[in-house]
Amino acid sequence: MALNIVEKIDKDIKINNVLLSVSDKTGLDLLIPAIVKINPDIKFYSTGGTYSKLLEFDCINEGKNLISVSDYTGQPEMQGGLVKTLDFKIYMGLLSETYNSAHQDDIKKVSAASFDMVIVNLYPFKETVAKKDFTAEQARTNIDIGGPCMLRASAKNYLRVASVCNPSDYSSLIKEMKQSGGYISLQTRFSLMSKTFTHTADYDTAIMKYFTSQNFDNIDNNYNK
Repeated sequence: MALNIVEKIDKDIKINNVLLSVSDKTGLDLLIPAIVKINPDIKFYSTGGTYSKLLEFDCINEGKNLISVSDYTGQPEMQGGLVKTLDFKIYMGLLSETYNSAHQDDIKKVSAASFDMVIVNLYPFKETVAKKDFTAEQARTNIDIGGPCMLRASAKNYLRVASVCNPSDYSSLIKEMKQSGGYISLQTRFSLMSKTFTHTADYDTAIMKYFTSQNFDNIDNNYNK
C-alpha cells in the first residue's frame, strides 16, 4: 500500500469547520462567542450534550452555524451515545489533504466538510478510578473510543487541522485568531499535535494500568450472571 507523502501545505489555515465533542465543557462560554465574532461564517458540527450546550449561546443558530453530527452523517447516534462520530464522512473530513486532488474528489462525491479544527476532550477515566467506591464497570464505561479516534486523526493531519484537547488552550487560540483574522498557524497546529498525542498516550496508559492491576475475580464479581 502506497502512503500519502505530502509535498505542499498552507502554513496558515482559516478555521471554517469545527468538529466539537467535549466531556469537560469548561471555557466554551469564552471560546464559542469569541470565534463566531472573528468568523461569523464558522460552522460547528457537534453531538449529544455538547450540541445542547452550544444551543445556550446567543451566537449559535441551529441548522445555520450548528449542525448535528447525526444530521451531517445521516446516521443516528447509538443508544447511550456509544457510537456518534465513528463515520467515514467524519474521518474523510479529518484526514483529507488540501492539495491531493484524489482526496478532494472524494470529498466532493459525499459532500463532506473539511474540518479545520477538532475540539475534543475525553470521558473522565482517571477521575472515575480516583473516586472512592467506584466499580470496574464504571471504569469500563468511561473508556472513550470516538474521542481518541478524532483527536488522533486530527493530530496526524496537523498539516491542515488544529487538534484541541485542553480548555487551557482556548485563550491563546482566541488571541491568535483575533490577530490573524481567523487563521491558525502551522507552528500552533504542530504544538497542539504534540499535546494531543501526549494526552491520548496518558489516557491509554491510565486505562492499561488500572485493568492490568485488577484481579479477574474482582472484575467478574461486578456482574449478575
